[in-house]
Amino acid sequence: MTKPVIGVIGNGRLVESRFAAQIVGDNNLRAIAEVAGALPLMFAGSPALTDIADLLETVDGILLTGARANVHPSHFNTEPHPKHEPYDEDRDSVALPLIKACVARGLPVFGICRGFQEMNVAAGGSLHPEIRELPGRMNHRMPRLENGEIHPDLEVVFADRHDVQLIPDGVFARIFGRDVIRVNSLHGQGVLELGEQVVAEGIAEDGTIEAIRFKDAQGFALGVQWHAEYDPQTNPVNRALFKAFGDAVSRYRETRQNRTSQ
Repeated sequence: MTKPVIGVIGNGRLVESRFAAQIVGDNNLRAIAEVAGALPLMFAGSPALTDIADLLETVDGILLTGARANVHPSHFNTEPHPKHEPYDEDRDSVALPLIKACVARGLPVFGICRGFQEMNVAAGGSLHPEIRELPGRMNHRMPRLENGEIHPDLEVVFADRHDVQLIPDGVFARIFGRDVIRVNSLHGQGVLELGEQVVAEGIAEDGTIEAIRFKDAQGFALGVQWHAEYDPQTNPVNRALFKAFGDAVSRYRETRQNRTSQ
């Protein structure tokens, strides 16, 4: 095998309201294959099906995707509420310890939207279930029609909607070669308090945290609130992210192979 392998977490769904399934969006797989230059390998977001130790011996990187379900509030000492459902507690049970294991091992991990939020929670941080309810915040949820239905045009749904100011000479600013980027926005939940190991490197115009990194991590450990997987083939910001992730995964694989051959 020549290509590095990136594990992509699955999301639990019921198909036709009866068949249990694990689902990964095609855009995530294409971003890995076409931009990061790696082989995408889906693994179940279920502790009954995925052994983290075995997974980490198999992959060279982890992608934590976005998802409809929110991180369960019990992980950051908040009471759940029906209006903030659905939750995916099985995925929580895999993703949160997996993030800690990746950071400890130096295995590259990239979090997108829900994955970004999981990274903050894994580090001891908290989330707000509805960012738009905070004073001065914009509505970060996906665009809808006047009747409340989700806009049918994906180009409208995933269009760039606001700027993100990056820390000068930070990890993200170096990846993009600039201090301000423009991104899409499709989330309700967002970071409230940062975890102790987490540094905010990107802030939206309204103060919402959009890009984070694990400080003192030995490897790539970055998260973004926007959906970078949608168009990295054409979008220079999202392409730069997946290229950087792919480069980190390739370096990890090479280091592991060299260690094994000695």
